[in-house]
Amino acid sequence: MKILAAVVTHNRRELLGRCIDHLERQTRAPDRMLIIDNASTDGTAAMLRNRGITFITQENCGSAGGWRRSIEYGLGNGFDAVWLMDDDGYPHEEALATLEVAMKPEVACASSVVLREDMPTHFVFPFALLDGRGLPVILGAPRKLVTLDELRKTAVDGTYPFAYLFNGALISLEAVRKIGNVNREFYLSGDEVDYLFRLRSAGKVISVLKAVQFHPDVSQRPFTDAKFYYYLKNTLVLNARYFNSVPIRNLLAVFAVLGRTAKRNGLVAVMSYLSGPRAPIFYLAILRGLRGKIGKDFVG
Repeated sequence: MKILAAVVTHNRRELLGRCIDHLERQTRAPDRMLIIDNASTDGTAAMLRNRGITFITQENCGSAGGWRRSIEYGLGNGFDAVWLMDDDGYPHEEALATLEVAMKPEVACASSVVLREDMPTHFVFPFALLDGRGLPVILGAPRKLVTLDELRKTAVDGTYPFAYLFNGALISLEAVRKIGNVNREFYLSGDEVDYLFRLRSAGKVISVLKAVQFHPDVSQRPFTDAKFYYYLKNTLVLNARYFNSVPIRNLLAVFAVLGRTAKRNGLVAVMSYLSGPRAPIFYLAILRGLRGKIGKDFVG
């Protein structure tokens, strides 16, 4: 199998360098490494030239545009699979070797589990428990598995039929030829969920418990206005496209976005979105999300 390792970056030169270091230490080396530079201004291009790393610089078209360009490169250069990750995480040295073994013909995507680099017993993105249709459950306790040990008790064969894409996900390019590329219209949020469900139509999508991607804890990172807007809007779009019990999920999504904003930005920011100067951002996100509008349409 010919594998392309691709990283999307924007103004994280030091963290990108760390990721590259770990890619170079893989026991199964990728056949080529590619960096998609979304118009960084922090010296990223100079660092990549000095290290002799293949890279493409493009306008900042968000994470979705970066993944799309990575996959285009893989399709156009004879690769069988593309291993996608963002710039602030890094893989365990045996991650790619483990994922390659898991890439059976019926598998469209084999992904790493994403562990906190400061607490590697815990997930950065807790795994949802799934119902009979493979959708995250709405009611029940617990609804999510937050530690690797908890997931091991559920995934007795070492795999779980769900994945958080673009954090160490190995994607079959044969599957891509069946379903098409990442939809860049999702821009900053939701592209990974959309592509997860599209990949499921081409084959199995699994997380492999022995394949590990380390990542900073993102639960305290403040939301920018743009991130808040696209996160809320695109979640509502995705609920209508792929999920059941849409009204309930939409209500839960609004409360979840506001709750995470309170945790990351504070209650003053939440009030600003509800009834202050940022209110147009909040209500436009809901309106456009309910109408199914995707695309780069945020005006700060």
